[in-house]
Amino acid sequence: MKTLTPDLQAHLDEGTTTLAWCWRIRRADGITFGFTDHDRTLSFDGTDFEPESGLTASEVRSGSDLSVDAQDAEGVLTSDRITETDILDGRWDNAEVEVWRVNWAKTGQRVLMRRGAIGQIRRGRLAFVAEVRSLAHVLGQTVGRTFQGTCDAALGDARCGVDLGNPVFRGIGTVTNLQRDRAFTASGLGAFTFGWFTFGTVEWTGGANAGRRAEVIAHDVIDGDAGLTLLEAPVRPIAEGDAFIVRAGCDKRIETCGAKFANTTNFRGFPHIPGQDAILRYANKDGGHEGGVL
Repeated sequence: MKTLTPDLQAHLDEGTTTLAWCWRIRRADGITFGFTDHDRTLSFDGTDFEPESGLTASEVRSGSDLSVDAQDAEGVLTSDRITETDILDGRWDNAEVEVWRVNWAKTGQRVLMRRGAIGQIRRGRLAFVAEVRSLAHVLGQTVGRTFQGTCDAALGDARCGVDLGNPVFRGIGTVTNLQRDRAFTASGLGAFTFGWFTFGTVEWTGGANAGRRAEVIAHDVIDGDAGLTLLEAPVRPIAEGDAFIVRAGCDKRIETCGAKFANTTNFRGFPHIPGQDAILRYANKDGGHEGGVL
């Protein structure tokens, strides 16, 4: 149940209302946007809610159980605030959302309908539909550590402790030859051995993709130059001369943690935990199921 201010309740009791939807969206990069389905800009709480986005909303669906409630917000890709490339880049993924019902004639009369996050985004040639999920979706996320043989820390985070700013784990390169939309050779990385940047990240510092990051799926050495293959092709084409910073990757095994990073003290996996091979073993005369240490 929503608690309405006396002024807003009196406005609703009039029968003829001047109501509009407003969305305040805060992306992971800290930028806040305001949108409305009204035909002019509305402002409150330090945010301007602009109509040019073309956003329209479906009905708000809510339940009394713990299922994830949702609302759809539809808009056009021609908006200069919501671009197709930003959607493809993932800049709107899991952004925080506030959905307001506002009297556009007196914006002080408003009620917060829900808080949530941007969920699935479906794209078309001319429009997109963004799902606004309620806070109940957080209940479906895994919380806590996972018991597994490999490390569950992200390379370079506080739990890992590896300094990816160290020149040993960081290289500066320039694209010299584009092989495919996500594969290229680069100069400036000749000091690094085969596979050093596999599972690492590329941060573009020049070219059309400047400021964006991509994951590296393979690192080869081709005639003295580094050959990098990205997990996904960037939204904007890669071009010769594009500059980037590439950081080392980790396959999450304890052997790699020790040999490559000398960091087994901070290894966040359980390398000696029995795996599926132990479950599938069968008794035989050579041992393996006599009750000893595996």
